Order: sequence, then structure tokens, then C-alpha cells
Amino acid sequence: MSSAVLVRHNLALLAAEPGAVISRIVMPLAVITVLRPLYTAAIGAQGTAYAVTGALVLFSLLGLSIVGGSLLTERAWHTLDRVRTTPARPIEILVGKAVPLGGVLLAQQAVVLSYGVVVLGMRVARPDLLALAALAWAAALLALGALAAMLVRSHSELGAVNDLGALVLTTLGGAMVPLSLLPAWARAIAPASPGYWAMRAMHAAVTGDTSTTLTSAAVLIGVAATAAALAAWRMSRGWGRSRLL
Repeated sequence: MSSAVLVRHNLALLAAEPGAVISRIVMPLAVITVLRPLYTAAIGAQGTAYAVTGALVLFSLLGLSIVGGSLLTERAWHTLDRVRTTPARPIEILVGKAVPLGGVLLAQQAVVLSYGVVVLGMRVARPDLLALAALAWAAALLALGALAAMLVRSHSELGAVNDLGALVLTTLGGAMVPLSLLPAWARAIAPASPGYWAMRAMHAAVTGDTSTTLTSAAVLIGVAATAAALAAWRMSRGWGRSRLL
């Protein structure tokens, strides 16, 4: 079974249940609209960019539930077990899931960033760097979502891990509150959050800081590679599939 067959299969699954995808794309726009005046009043001209990127990081982390839930559902249906009996390697199976889900994440980022630029007038010094940051962040999200789906044993566990993890990583990343306003201990551990590097990469792209964007994007790619390798290894071992639901 090739990755192309798996891609078509997973596109069909997403099309059958589009509600979660639509909500993850529309909800950030409402949050940005409400919070933008607060951010601009607090930090000035950069408030718009902060509101846009902060909401994007928050809701894309919450969107991990779509990535993880897609794999977890197939585990519960045992279709993933049947796919594993084919010649497809674990990494090919993950790629087959990643392509359509990656399209969802990129669509979310494109809509949110376009809203910021076109509707709110957000200025972006380097659109090419912003696209690179978005791609690196999407790759990290896909891999982390796949890893979460290989580790948890039920949708309720995934929901708890996703919601709590998204809020913690978003807060530590400086997406909800500027890092300068956080306690010293939180600032010290902030680089442990992928959200920190996503915010750093996107803000650097908005201001035209090439070096910081590339460095931050490289960290996100490293996170993606590590999480994907762990997810593929976990799948090959077959851990955690016996006590679902």
C-alpha cells in the first residue's frame, strides 16, 4: 500500500467529518478580532502581529486533536492494525496521514495570516520567511500529534493531554501573554515549548529578521524529526493499541 493510497483514504475521512476542521479555522479569527485592540493598546504597533500570531499558535496547538484524533480513531476501528499488515512501513503510514492533515494545518495558518494582513493591515517584512516559519510549525504539529496518538489509550486521554498541553505550551511560548510579563522561572523554561520557537520564528519573519527566523525554524524541524521518529518507532512496536476505548 503506497502513501498515495493512504492520502486518498485520509482525505475521505476528513471530508466526512469537517466540523472540527472548520471550527479550528474560524475560531481564531473571532479571538483575534476581540483581542487585537487590547494588544495594540498595551504594546503599540506590534499589537496586531502579536494578536494574529498568538491566536494562530494557540489554535494550531489545539488543532493537534484533529491530527491525533484521526490516528486514534483508526486505532479504535482496528483499520490501523490492518494497514500495518501491508508492506507499508510505519513512516509511510504516517506520511499518508500527514499529507491531508498537513493541508488542514496550512489552510488554518493561511486563513489566519491572510486575515491579519488583508483585513487588519498587519505588515510583513518577509512573506517568504513567514511561509517558511508556517511550514516548519506545521511539520512540528503533525509529528507531535502523531506521537500523542501513539502514546494515549483513548480519545478522552487525548483530549486531556491536548487541552492542557496546548494551554501550557502556548503560555510558555508567549502566545497569550508577552514573555516579558511572565515570571522569571517561566521565561527560563520557555524555550522548552515548541510554541516559543513558533512565536519567535513568526515574529522574526514579520520584522524581517532572517537569522532568528531560520534558527527558530530549524529548531521546529528538529522537533518534528524527533517526534516523527518516536511515533514511527512506537507504531512499529505496536504499543498501546490493546486498551482503546
